Amino acid sequence: MPHYYRLGELPPKRHIQFRRPDGALYSEEVFGTEGFVGPTSTMYHIHPPTQVSGWKPMYGTKPEYVETDVMRMRHLKTMPRKPKGDPITGRVVLFGNADCEMAVCVPEEPMNYHYKNAMGDECIFIHFGSGTCYTSMGTLPFRERDYIIIPKGVVYRMEFDPPKSKDEPHPRFLVIETANGSHILPPPRYVSKKTSQFLEHAPYCERDLRLPQLPLTYDERGEFEVRIKALNQVHSYIYDYHPLDIVGWDGCYYPYIFNIDDFSPIVGKHHMPPPTHQTFEAHNFVICSFCPRPLDFHPEAIPVPYNHSNLDSDEVLYYVAGDYKARKGIEVGSITAHPQGIPHGPHPGTVEKSLGKSYTNELAVMCDTFRPLYPTKEALEMDDPHYPDSWKGEHFPESLGGQHQVNGQHKSAQDKAEEARLASNTAFDTSG
Repeated sequence: MPHYYRLGELPPKRHIQFRRPDGALYSEEVFGTEGFVGPTSTMYHIHPPTQVSGWKPMYGTKPEYVETDVMRMRHLKTMPRKPKGDPITGRVVLFGNADCEMAVCVPEEPMNYHYKNAMGDECIFIHFGSGTCYTSMGTLPFRERDYIIIPKGVVYRMEFDPPKSKDEPHPRFLVIETANGSHILPPPRYVSKKTSQFLEHAPYCERDLRLPQLPLTYDERGEFEVRIKALNQVHSYIYDYHPLDIVGWDGCYYPYIFNIDDFSPIVGKHHMPPPTHQTFEAHNFVICSFCPRPLDFHPEAIPVPYNHSNLDSDEVLYYVAGDYKARKGIEVGSITAHPQGIPHGPHPGTVEKSLGKSYTNELAVMCDTFRPLYPTKEALEMDDPHYPDSWKGEHFPESLGGQHQVNGQHKSAQDKAEEARLASNTAFDTSG
């Protein structure tokens, strides 16, 4: 995180005596990154954090990738997935590589344990549902469309609220986690090199972030399970005290929440490229937010994305809400994957249809990786094999110049195109 924060009780100086009400010392823990030269926080436990017992390996977490030598565009429909497991065991990895893993989760059961990812940071996007994330650094109430950023090593437990009605969608979220040990942070171009303050051109700032809050400390004895992901394996550890026993902490390394609706899109006279939608980044991948926004205001602008080739990256989009008229067959919960080397762009007929539109109601989360992504067998179960053929067809109907026209005929086609451009001014989707 880019700025300093403190919560709970702290002594006036680091590394000095800080005593509990019974006279014993609190146990200080420096929670640091990059060999203590990166962001750190200093925490004070009621009990020594080293007192654990009963550790045992439970299950492996290394994804099994398939079709690693196949390059083609993919479309996955995730909404039909049935609820399974809890917010950890219910995660199903769909794509990944040596840098990141992308999973969806439709939890069926509550977490009756706490969890710590000791392998990487997690970005959890809440599609449906609300609840509370209880972390070692404080409480984080969450709601739909929240990004929950949980740094490597933070102990937490997710608890979803019960549904308010039978028509309420089942809890569902997307998880993007680092697999290379890097950290998920705001793009460096958004923050000051001198102060780490968000700059004026950034599409969000410190006021948009929701940080840990009280209650912070749970002073209980008993048997508490903490499951730790490390070495591509989940291990079970038993604490004889509640693992969220911190009375205070301060520093620049902590979990937080950012809601995608608080992202302020950057708009322009002509179509803006995906980097303007960037929200977070880690080593070798970025996370972007495509949000409702005014469209390009040049009088002859083409609002839908131009055809483009991802020569250095693979592109995955998770569709959250909106009317996806730039993509045929896309629905809420769809995931599209476009690999580097294959051009992609608007589907047939969508370019002319977009002309004159002034607003888009799209909402999507995108992850671009700079190494090829591989699908899992679970992804193939949802894969639409006909998706690569969906670009076939007449992009520009003959009535609007689909065939090469000359002289007066060409002028007539231009006139008809202009009429089509001015005919409608309703919301339109421009997801890439």
